[in-house]
Amino acid sequence: MPYKEFKIEKLYYPIGEVAQMFDVSASLIRYWEKEFDILKPRKNKKGNRLFTKVDIENLKIIFHLVKERGYTLDGAKQKLKDNKAGVQANQKIIDSLQKIKGFLNQVKEDI
Repeated sequence: MPYKEFKIEKLYYPIGEVAQMFDVSASLIRYWEKEFDILKPRKNKKGNRLFTKVDIENLKIIFHLVKERGYTLDGAKQKLKDNKAGVQANQKIIDSLQKIKGFLNQVKEDI
């Protein structure tokens, strides 16, 4: 159940939009924020969370580890602690491959 392909165009995204990007509940995003120290959304004066591009990229990594690879939260935390750079590089490769797959599927449909 991969997350939906989306472009990051705004500076800040409210939690509802971020939850839709990943097809998860806002409460899960809030929970992951408490569990993973790499998630640091800004909060406005009302206390609403505003996610940056970096936050969304970190959420992609967490989503991939937990939802797609089946890591436990503790396992995902340990993976990030042991090799965050490697996990980030793998996520970039996965994103590229998903874009290529989408392009190839579009070409297939057009034929």
